[in-house]
Amino acid sequence: MNASYDETDLPGQPVIQRLPFSIDKGAGARARIGLLVLETDQTMETEFRDLAAFDGVSIYHARLACDATVSPDTLTKMEKELPVAASLLPSGMGLRAIGYGCTSGATMIGEDRVAEILNNIHPGVPSTNPLTAAAVAMQSMGVRRVGLVTPYSPEVTEAMRARLAAIGFEIPVVGSFYEADDFVVGKIDEQSILQATVSVGASAECDGVFISCTSLRAAAIIEEAERTLRKPVTASNHALAWHLLRLAGVDDVVEGMGQLFKTALAIEEAH
Repeated sequence: MNASYDETDLPGQPVIQRLPFSIDKGAGARARIGLLVLETDQTMETEFRDLAAFDGVSIYHARLACDATVSPDTLTKMEKELPVAASLLPSGMGLRAIGYGCTSGATMIGEDRVAEILNNIHPGVPSTNPLTAAAVAMQSMGVRRVGLVTPYSPEVTEAMRARLAAIGFEIPVVGSFYEADDFVVGKIDEQSILQATVSVGASAECDGVFISCTSLRAAAIIEEAERTLRKPVTASNHALAWHLLRLAGVDDVVEGMGQLFKTALAIEEAH
């Protein structure tokens, strides 16, 4: 309810004048997007400032409690925090799409379960996560044989490879930094990520590369990796931003952000 006040004359003070105003549609008039960011993530918000920098588009964040150590157990435990964080995004804001910002978490909790939780809190609002978004992105770009780059332990990396294989992708080449501490992952430099991407993607067995983990600073190296490999490349934040924008009805084609941001959403999604 909007409060209404009368013009007031306080004893010994000037009258507080009532000033006229008008209203418009506010920030994010074109699309308001909700984003659940992990407590330990150092990268996602920074990359989204560039990836979603479209006129009339606003991103609204909520932080989600998690453990800095990335393991099957800690990732699975995140399920109970999802509705808590999702509830912090106001339902009256008119969100057009919501993203859960954890690739490995979506893998271990399950993409369908993540979508169910978000829909329970925000009924009817389309949602996605980096794993689903990457699958849709690769399908939209015509990539079926995926080179996978991760920072994770072998157990988490293998679970992700298995999930992508289960939905129809071939994963012939996999590389990992073998780092379980999310705070360390956020400090892996861009040159290391580029070298890893080129190393994995150089294999003739794959026709594109997916760089997994929202903490990896991969968005800035996408264009250079694609020029070197002559293959499509995407990453967790890169794919998630693109998918959220497309779900929210933002279909702009832009240069300088890799092949994906010049690609329409596939009619049949991979998830």
